[in-house]
Formats: sequence, structure tokens, C-alpha cells
Amino acid sequence: MVAFGDTMIDSLGRIRETPSVSAVSGLLSNALGIRREDHGRLSRLQNRLVLACRVDRVALRFSDFQTAQLNGKDRGWTTSGRVQERAGGTTTFDSPHIRERDYDSDVSITLALRLRDAAESPTLEDIAHAIQWPSRPLFLGRKCCLPSAPMFYGLLDAEHAFAALQQIPLRESMAQHRWDAHQLLRKIVVTLPPDEPCPQGFERVFSTERRDWPAGVHAGEQRRYRGTVDSAVFKAGETS
Repeated sequence: MVAFGDTMIDSLGRIRETPSVSAVSGLLSNALGIRREDHGRLSRLQNRLVLACRVDRVALRFSDFQTAQLNGKDRGWTTSGRVQERAGGTTTFDSPHIRERDYDSDVSITLALRLRDAAESPTLEDIAHAIQWPSRPLFLGRKCCLPSAPMFYGLLDAEHAFAALQQIPLRESMAQHRWDAHQLLRKIVVTLPPDEPCPQGFERVFSTERRDWPAGVHAGEQRRYRGTVDSAVFKAGETS
């Protein structure tokens, strides 16, 4: 399962088709051992990251309806090492806490990334090592979403992000999956950064891609390009 977070609407935890720049920078930072309060390093890595995504296998999306009966006397430890207490009036905890969270299952996403100012630390080699031997356990959006296979393919030489994606094999079982009950999956969804070449026919889309790490919120819209590409332009598939 994966959960690439999108904009929250009240208690509804919606997700995206592909991971945002902030999600990938958070994943890489976790692998590198960067702490969440180290806002400068988190922001710098996010600003250096140039990311392209390819949807090798379309997800089966489902929603999880969650309830929890909270209590005003609940206590919990925080990452700052202090005990946190719940706030609220006497009637605050009469009803259960209700929320809905979306997940994608059986999805395969291929990422190609490079770093601006490539000689600066961490380098691509540092990230490649960290993904294979992470400082902490990695998860894909939510802590219950653990990787089902090794996440590192290799270091590649390519003129641009889309050319790098073309060198990475598709999943062999891809052609057996469907967009829906009537149409075979013959087109591959690809998203590309705005400052990279892209195939003809891609459309410009806007999304909240970046996180303001000191404020702890996502802010502002960023442009990306999204389109579909015939599977024949990518390297021959490998076993799922």
C-alpha cells in the first residue's frame, strides 16, 4: 500500500496519483537520518530535487473509515521529549473521533531524480547509499505503508529526466492490468518537472508540491507536466 498525500479536506485524507516533491524529499531525508526539526536541511534538499514519475502499474484505490474513542486524560510522549496532554471542554470527548483515509494498493511507481548543485552534500551517491541502507525504517506516505521490494534501481547517465525513465524497465505484468474493465493499459502515465523536456501532447497541471518545513504546512502551487506515453518507448519489462 502507498498513500501519496494530497490536500486534506476536513477529516478526509485524500491522496495523489504520484508522490509530490515534498513527499520524496521527506522519504530521502528519513533515509539520510535528517531529523524533522532540521528545517534548513529539509528545505534545501527539497529545493534541489528534480523529480519525474512513471506509473508502471495502476493502483487499486480504497478508503479506510477510522474511528477512535479519545479521552481527556490521555497522555503521550512527543518527539521533543515532553508529555503531551489533550485539550478541550468536558463534552469534547463524548463522541468518537472519525476520519477517512485513502490508500492505493498494488501500484508500481518508478521515480527518476537528480539534484541541483550536484556536488553539494548530500550527493546522489549519498542518497543511493541511504536508500539501500537507511538510517530509519522507510514508509510510503503513512507508517503502515511499507515498501514491498527494494527501492533502489541504480545510478544512470541521461540527458534529462524522461530519458532516464526510458532506461528503467517497465514491470512485466503491466500489460495484463487495465485502466478499467474494458481498456487494456497500453499508455503509461508520466509526470515531469517544468524545467525538463517532455513529449508532445503533455498538459500543464498545478498542484501543491512543496512543504514549508518551518511552518509545517504545504503552501503555493507548482507547475508540472502530465501525459501518457506508449509503453513501447520504455525499456523491456522485468518481473513484478
